[in-house]
Amino acid sequence: MMPTITAFDRSPDQGRGLARDTRVRWALEEVGQAYEVRYLSSAAMKAPDHLAIHPFGQIPTYEEGSLCLFETGSIVLHLAERHAGLLPGDSDARARAISWMFAAVNTIEPPILDLTTARIFEADKPWSAERLPLVKDRVRARMAQLSAYLGAAEWLDGAFSAGDLLMVSVLLRLRMSGILDEYPNLAAYVARGEARPAYARAFAAQFAVNSPS
Repeated sequence: MMPTITAFDRSPDQGRGLARDTRVRWALEEVGQAYEVRYLSSAAMKAPDHLAIHPFGQIPTYEEGSLCLFETGSIVLHLAERHAGLLPGDSDARARAISWMFAAVNTIEPPILDLTTARIFEADKPWSAERLPLVKDRVRARMAQLSAYLGAAEWLDGAFSAGDLLMVSVLLRLRMSGILDEYPNLAAYVARGEARPAYARAFAAQFAVNSPS
């Protein structure tokens, strides 16, 4: 049975690949799995039938037969375990790749999301000018650690894996702030991810629906 994912009917990022359904699309493209997309409005995301699948009323979700999943990390891990191409065959390397998946969404993404909140949603607060530099410092601290680990390597742990897929997806959120460019090896790492044909197909699919008219 062909899986179905959910996505914004009009993404807040206007198709720049930052909406989380892009991560799932990318994983599906990497493993060569065809899929369908059910597009949802903001109102539909809060409707009972969607809340039964995603209790927090967000996207994406993944449905395949009787299986319903939410959270991009969970969905990408499911795809990586079910299909070849996103996790190494060696058990130790496989475990390390999964560790990087968790690191991307649990360690690297939270301060980046905090920066987005500070720059966009808190810009009008009287304390914004004082808080923003502190938030940027926390992001830079993580970027410095990640940059030092990656060094001159192409990917995080040998061949491209689901860990890289999620890490690149998370780091893409930094591009507009200019902070990513402060770490040339991380900027190059993200560019390598974007250059993968599977990413290009995923991005094009999301952009086709959400690009500004």
